[in-house]
Amino acid sequence: MTSTQAETLFLALAVVLALARLLGAAARAIGQPAVLGEILSGILIGPTFFHGNLAKHLLPTAVLPYLGSLAVLGLAIFMFLTGYELEHALLRSQGRTAIGVAVSAFVLPFGLGVLLAFHLADGHHLQSRTGFVLFLGAAMAVTAFPVLARILADRNMMQTRIGGISLASAATSDLLAWLLLAIVVVVAGGPAQWRLALVPVYLAVLIGAVRPALRRILRAAPDGADAALTSGAVAAVLGGLMLSCWATEWMGLHYIFGAFVFGAALPRGGTEQLRSDGIVDSLRNLGVVFLLPIFFVTAGLKVDLSHLGSRGLIDLVLILLTAVTGKAVGAFAAARALRMPTREAGILATLLNTRGLTELVILSVGLQLGVLDQELYSLMVVMAVVTTFMAGPILRVLYPDAQIELDRTAAAAVRTKQPATAAAR
Repeated sequence: MTSTQAETLFLALAVVLALARLLGAAARAIGQPAVLGEILSGILIGPTFFHGNLAKHLLPTAVLPYLGSLAVLGLAIFMFLTGYELEHALLRSQGRTAIGVAVSAFVLPFGLGVLLAFHLADGHHLQSRTGFVLFLGAAMAVTAFPVLARILADRNMMQTRIGGISLASAATSDLLAWLLLAIVVVVAGGPAQWRLALVPVYLAVLIGAVRPALRRILRAAPDGADAALTSGAVAAVLGGLMLSCWATEWMGLHYIFGAFVFGAALPRGGTEQLRSDGIVDSLRNLGVVFLLPIFFVTAGLKVDLSHLGSRGLIDLVLILLTAVTGKAVGAFAAARALRMPTREAGILATLLNTRGLTELVILSVGLQLGVLDQELYSLMVVMAVVTTFMAGPILRVLYPDAQIELDRTAAAAVRTKQPATAAAR
């Protein structure tokens, strides 16, 4: 890297961070998650507006490869945190309700997405028709688990029954989507598909050898231990994360799977040091605050709506109708079948329609694999933004703050009674 390139890179990074923080704050000011503004920051400086002149001046072509590398690292850390923060106990505790809602909220949008894919495939140049059909189904079925968690936290819904069910349903639905995306990666093809046979070996080593080793390394430090143990733990986690990303990329899967699985496999019990010493918070600050906005910008630079014609507008309407209807009807119907009240079923359907960041990750993989062309990628990003934006206004109508407080109080009373009831028995 030359001195001029270094100067340009540092300036570009400052611009990216400033835009992300500014638009993220603007999104929060209107009751939206900050991630929505951060996604828009990339789109605004992309080729959609001003013929791409903003990007040419703010982010010259010479620095784009470096920004791309930083975006890869940020996405890997984000997927690791997503896997690590996936609460296994939460999935088990909600039981039949969460699984029933998740399956219905996955199957219906997936089926509608497949039908729409057959219609869209004829009008676009695609490398793999089968891959595109499966991919569009998966993209329609996904829910942005991290964004959903943020919405619940902002509205104080974490301790409500509907909040727990929505989180568990979203986590289950996303697990299904990641599995399907892995199949899409295989269908799309690669130079060494025989390496996929090593995936079970990789998982066995990760769970049988790496996980126990990490548990020993990450076990809470004894009194008087110095900072060396903390730095060693950070090095162990990051080193394992990089190796896991390398392994899945080498085997023919995408590196995001390596990051997600490594985070999900990280031991929970006996690893208090991860939280107490702020290791997870440090990684979150590095990945989410600094590196992930770079991913938003590089992804937004690929969105081009400047040449959107009448056919593109029709495709966009079809994509939005399929995405919103499939997810909402699937979640609502399952919730009602499980005897949830109509209002709660509507709230659940609204929450699970949030796609946001997770959708953007999946779309970036699809564009990289060639199962999406540039126009479809742009339209799908718009869908991700619209469905995420919808959640806030609808929730304020269906679930006002006063009702949330009542539900939180009721949930707390139930939790307080449970130990006493158990003791009485």
